[in-house]
Parts: sequence; C-alpha cells; structure tokens
Amino acid sequence: MNNFVSGAILLFERPIRVGDWVQVEDLFGVVSTFGIRASKVRTFDGADVIVPNGDLISARVTNWTLSDRKRRVILPVGVAYGTPPRRVLELLEEVAHAHPDVLSEPAPVVLFRGFGDSALNFEIRAFTEEDWLRVMSELAVATTEALEAAGITIPFPQRDLHLRNLPELRDALKEVSQSPRREPPDERSS
Repeated sequence: MNNFVSGAILLFERPIRVGDWVQVEDLFGVVSTFGIRASKVRTFDGADVIVPNGDLISARVTNWTLSDRKRRVILPVGVAYGTPPRRVLELLEEVAHAHPDVLSEPAPVVLFRGFGDSALNFEIRAFTEEDWLRVMSELAVATTEALEAAGITIPFPQRDLHLRNLPELRDALKEVSQSPRREPPDERSS
C-alpha cells in the first residue's frame, strides 16, 4: 500500500520526473519510467533498476536536474613543486573559459587548494548543462595539453625510503649477487 500511495505522491507533487538524473543511496542514473508500485532508473552502466516508489519518497534522494540542467564539474589538478602558482591559475582559467560547453554564468572558478604530498593542488570548478562526464574529460585533456605546452610537469607520487639496517642489507645484496647463476635449459637439446 505504501508504494501505491508513494506513486500517487510522485505523480501529483512531481519531485522526480522521467529524464531526471537521480541518486538514491548508492544508485545513480536516469529515471526512465514511473509505475503505480515502482519506478525504473537506468544506470550509466546500462542496467535498469526497479525502485519501489516508497523508497523515492522516504529515502534521501538527490535529484541533480529537478530545478535546472546545470551541473558542476570539479577537476582536481596537481603540478610539480616549484611551479609558479599564479601561472597555473592563469592557464587553468584559460582552459575553463575556452571550453564551449562550460557556462559563463556562473563563471568557472579556479582555486589553489593547497600543498599535497607530491604536488601543488589546484581545482577547476565549472558549470555545464551538457553531459558533465564528457565535459570533465575534455577539460582534463585540455588541461594536460596546456600544462605540457607551458612546460609544467604533472608529478608522480614520490616516497622517501629510509634504510635503517644498511650493513645487513648490503651483505644480503652481496650474497645474492655472488651466488652462481643458473642458465636456462637449452630448448634445442630437448
């Protein structure tokens, strides 16, 4: 009975419509149909998930497209220490403003987020009304190309290794290097 009443609420209040991008707990997809008892959400992996209407009323539902189709894209970017932060901010702003599907209102924002383990951390935040995953991917490619053209390095994670028992390690490595090597069997003789 709960699902029937919830179905009626969904039809009259319209908090969710066919075509909306929704997130219900760990389920993320597009509402494809409404039924009296349940609704169908198509995930971005192509699966159809039947969701009882009661869950769409009582659970915490995020409707990414209820009031408008705008969606924020957040792209983290790390660059090597020693890179001038103002130069990176300028390049990332150029990349964000140059993308045709990034909205000018609200304007994209580029931030210096802090000092990471291996990189200076920046972020591009921009809104789009298009496929946000595609826009994020295209921004990432354009960012990589702009940084490479400017000679700015995207670093690999770095770790320092501290050896405490260096004499024992040196002896073990010496033993391994002095042990006789065994040649692989000659395949022609078999």
